[in-house]
Amino acid sequence: MADYKLILPSMGEGVMEATVTNWLKNIGDTIAEDESVVEIATDKVDSDLPSPVSGTLKEILVQVDEVAKVGEPVAILEVDGEVEQEEVVQASETIEKDIDQLKQSVTTSQENPVQEVVSSADRFYSPLVKSIAKEEGISQTELDQIHGTGLEGRVTKDDLKKYLETRGQQPKIESTTQAATSQQSISPATAPVMTVSGEDEIIEMDRMRKIIAKNMVQAKQIAPHVTSFIEADLTNIVLWREKNKKAFEAKYGEKITYMPIFIQAITKAILDFPMINVSVDGERIIKKKNINIGMAAALPSGNLIVPVIKNADQYSLSGLAKKVNDLANRARQNKLKPDEIQGGTYTITNIGSFGNTLGTPIIPQPQVAIMAVGAIVKKPAVIETPQGDMIGIRHKMYLSHAYDHRVVDGALGGMFVKRVAEYLENFDMDAEI
Repeated sequence: MADYKLILPSMGEGVMEATVTNWLKNIGDTIAEDESVVEIATDKVDSDLPSPVSGTLKEILVQVDEVAKVGEPVAILEVDGEVEQEEVVQASETIEKDIDQLKQSVTTSQENPVQEVVSSADRFYSPLVKSIAKEEGISQTELDQIHGTGLEGRVTKDDLKKYLETRGQQPKIESTTQAATSQQSISPATAPVMTVSGEDEIIEMDRMRKIIAKNMVQAKQIAPHVTSFIEADLTNIVLWREKNKKAFEAKYGEKITYMPIFIQAITKAILDFPMINVSVDGERIIKKKNINIGMAAALPSGNLIVPVIKNADQYSLSGLAKKVNDLANRARQNKLKPDEIQGGTYTITNIGSFGNTLGTPIIPQPQVAIMAVGAIVKKPAVIETPQGDMIGIRHKMYLSHAYDHRVVDGALGGMFVKRVAEYLENFDMDAEI
């Protein structure tokens, strides 16, 4: 018999730790290969950690609500024969190597000891960033002033490297008191004190709802939102889907919904208007090379998650259908991987699934635009024919396009949603499945 360390694997760029939320096995339980052992949660997604080997759970190293770091063991399994732990060594060595390389590239450092850096509700620091800050004598106040280019504005290793290279040229950091005073001058008004009667029910937000609330407030504070609306005629798409949905499912084993058709139209429009596919970094505009479409999905818990289709413009319609169905199904089962909800460059949300026709969605940071598609409704409409105008019943849908007015003006935002509508209205009814 031998011991095998169950390691927390890499879960995507920028994800360095996860919180243990539930152990699915108890000490002494038998575990099959690829069987889930523990449930974990990152800032973005909940998922299971399966065991790559079969054995018996011998020891739990990270308890519920404790934080586990990538590359470190969370449990020890007892297995038959010898097992290799190369992945553990590689993960640990990678982190240590990153720190060593950064140290060698930095010529200026401070010897004065500082208090340990901690994350806050507004600023999250990974274990790697905290370690580098400690080694280089960067105080909490100083670190809080560094502009982060990572996910949701997080400070990355590269951000620290650039900062340290020009540290002597940086303007003097405000004292903690001054920083707090300046923050108060630009922060939103304090929420009013709530009064609760004996008949009211108090419901604590779960972890994901807290994250959503924080992100939504942050998004509205960062980006000045403008929304443009347009009504599109989807009659061709509705008729094509009704005609082909059974054959599509028989051929590909997938249901064809409207979402992959919407995503395909959006990717085409992004290719026409690439300045929609950007992010803002201070006074710089980052034009994204890849088109990664996030699609908002409602969870059974009532919370929201946004899985991302990477390089969506490279998929066929059938490929998009498979990807949409797979991500949506695994989202509802809490089986998405952290990297599957990161890296989005444009987002679509289907408010029509709830019977809504119009909406003003909030732009997920650091993107600059999001589109809400409403319910498809039968309406009387004027139809132009060679013989003259006539009234007919058409399938109509509103598109709501919210965009960041810092970098997307009304002309670009309006032309983009109009182009999406044109691609939908001109859908080829003879398109092959």
